[in-house]
Amino acid sequence: MTDELSRQEGDLPSLVDQARVRDMPGTRRGLRTREALVAAARRVFERDGFIESRLVDITAEAKCSTGTFYTYFDSKTEIFTAVMQAAQDDMMNPGMPHVDENPGNTAAILAAGNRAYLEAYRRNAKLMLLLEQVATIDPVFRQLRLTRSQAFAERSARRIAWLQRHGYADPTLDPVMAARALAGMTSRMAYYAWALEEGWDLDEVVGTVTQLWLNALGVAPDKPKSDS
Repeated sequence: MTDELSRQEGDLPSLVDQARVRDMPGTRRGLRTREALVAAARRVFERDGFIESRLVDITAEAKCSTGTFYTYFDSKTEIFTAVMQAAQDDMMNPGMPHVDENPGNTAAILAAGNRAYLEAYRRNAKLMLLLEQVATIDPVFRQLRLTRSQAFAERSARRIAWLQRHGYADPTLDPVMAARALAGMTSRMAYYAWALEEGWDLDEVVGTVTQLWLNALGVAPDKPKSDS
């Protein structure tokens, strides 16, 4: 993306800032211990689910005492939040290959962004399934899920508006509504493909989703809308 768009995306609210209960440890040893607990909790949650997981399972997996756990977290809910925050950071900043930052290269830009997101979703699919389940019974995680979807939609809306300003997308579309629809489609496709394990091929999903984005936005294949 362009520098302008990158700066805007960098302004998105961080779930770590919004949902974090405690400050991060001030020492390297403390950070390592906390990271080990979060990694262990992720393995337990993915294996046993949220409801069936116990703190004793997490501390056993992390090879630490219950007292050590309570040094960093107050509850199973808090460490699950930390696990989800780490997954969220991965999905919001998955890393993209370099793509020519030119609105005329829209198809390649969208394909690269969709691929990075879908690969990150596939890495975190078990957690995304858990989040869907827990959000139905816990208002804290319902808000976490909503904030996550809003963050993706805001980024997509900025991308759509950027394309509209350069004449490469339908100017009659509301960027926010279009973004909510397209981001929701992409997320749901990923949910069925990997959280529910329908087994779709990644390349096919990327190609289909990207073509649907292009069609929905009215992106001309070879020139901006203003030149049509």
